[in-house]
Amino acid sequence: MHSLPEQTQRGENDMLTFRFRAGAGKVAVYVLLCALAALMLLPFLWMISASLKLDKDVFRFPIQWIPTVPQWNNYVKIWTQIPFLTFFANTAKLTIIITLLQLFTSSFAGYAFAKLEFKGRDLIFLAYIASIAIPWQSYMVPQFIMMRKFDLVDKHTALILLQAFSAFGVFLMRQFFISIPNDIIDAARIDGLSEYGIYFQIMLPLSQPALATLTIFTAVFVWNDFMGPLIYLNTQSLKTIQLGLRMFIMQYSANYALIMAASLVSLIPVTILFLTFQRFFVEGVASTGIKG
Repeated sequence: MHSLPEQTQRGENDMLTFRFRAGAGKVAVYVLLCALAALMLLPFLWMISASLKLDKDVFRFPIQWIPTVPQWNNYVKIWTQIPFLTFFANTAKLTIIITLLQLFTSSFAGYAFAKLEFKGRDLIFLAYIASIAIPWQSYMVPQFIMMRKFDLVDKHTALILLQAFSAFGVFLMRQFFISIPNDIIDAARIDGLSEYGIYFQIMLPLSQPALATLTIFTAVFVWNDFMGPLIYLNTQSLKTIQLGLRMFIMQYSANYALIMAASLVSLIPVTILFLTFQRFFVEGVASTGIKG
């Protein structure tokens, strides 16, 4: 039999071994995550490098990550060769308007589907959510015909109306509203608060994580949307950034240095938006996936 001091020493050694293995496992995980993060950032680093080169040097191999003579003038040319500021303003206008409309319509409908009782509620919700599975290409032509009959082609109004409602947004907000206890709403009703009052004074303040998540998803989608503006916008003064980037593609070649510079500038608002709402983002995604 081992004496008590020997057993104590052996227990301490086992504990140190366990802690060492656990620490080594964490270090290995962190190293793997850092490697994956570096791999994900590699294209963006190449974009920054390419935006500071002459066009003939963009695809030179081996890659020269730090240009000998950085072409900072590329960031001036993108504003002078095309009306990039106009495209930037148009994209910002569409993004802000559509995002605000989606926040209102999605949260309003989500509250109704989550907390109000009416005939056919679940069936209507199921049918609305099922529309997510329908490819946009299948109803793209009927949508265009409808907008043309309304005389909205080549107007920002067409894009605003088509994207002001989102089945995904309604689903996201409903899932979050379901997680809010009904006791809070019942107490507000007993105190005489109307459904509109409950929506504006209780539900919206409590749903900041979900609203922030929907803001990021919607704003990024609208900002990067290419097909919608391509189909509905013809006048140059109405076009967006994504269409403006095509103007750097000439008849026989593309100026990739300017494309990378313009793309990098177009990423700035989206990056700022994500950094602003990132503390709500994970919470919003987690909380909206708790209940089905």
